[in-house]
Amino acid sequence: METELNKNRKTTERNFFEGPQSRTAEFIFTIKVIRDFIRGFRAFHFLGPCATVFGSARYKEGHDYYEMARKIGGALSHLGFTVMTGGGPGLMEAANRGAREAGGRSVGCNITLPHEQSANNYLDKWVKIEHFFVRKVLLSKYSYAFVVMPGGYGTLDEFFEAITLIQTKKTKPFPVVLFGKHFHEELYKHVEHMIQEGTIAKEDRDLFLFTDDMEQAMKHIEEHAVKKYGLREKKVMKPIWFFNEKK
Repeated sequence: METELNKNRKTTERNFFEGPQSRTAEFIFTIKVIRDFIRGFRAFHFLGPCATVFGSARYKEGHDYYEMARKIGGALSHLGFTVMTGGGPGLMEAANRGAREAGGRSVGCNITLPHEQSANNYLDKWVKIEHFFVRKVLLSKYSYAFVVMPGGYGTLDEFFEAITLIQTKKTKPFPVVLFGKHFHEELYKHVEHMIQEGTIAKEDRDLFLFTDDMEQAMKHIEEHAVKKYGLREKKVMKPIWFFNEKK
């Protein structure tokens, strides 16, 4: 039986993408989006510099990609990052777990879905967001580096969003690492094809590092994020008691 929550979501998100709605409905939708943003801003205001790991929710513990994401989470923590993910299971859980095991901070930006995606057990802090586009903004806003693991449509969406923002100079040239050479082999070939067709420039290929080498990836992130932006010297924002804020 369809839950009341899912019925309500259907009448807001789905209807929104079906053209003009009543002014009242669109105003209410806008307020809900603003509420999502504020919820995220308040939760993540005191994190310090983050690195976001994108990846599939479907790979379980014991899979090679899970263990790789776990190592990546730990390595990013050793570089001084708070490790951020989509907060769910699979490779997101693995990266959060690696950060926790390395003694670093681990946070998640979860999404409300019809088949509810619960937050994984390795998060120091997390927030549940209703709208995918708000979630993508939050996953980008606090991060100085992005690691893309094997995944599905959502992971590829996040990958291309990150490099498009860099390509169009909407964000600074933060390092993006695409992990999984075998998994992403055809994707990389398509990037080469786009260069040949002239739909992207040759230098756009350099907007991300394509590798399976952990040491190479961490060195790339350290050089192009930690050292370039002086992250170790950045101060974490202080909470204001008047707003009942806590780290």
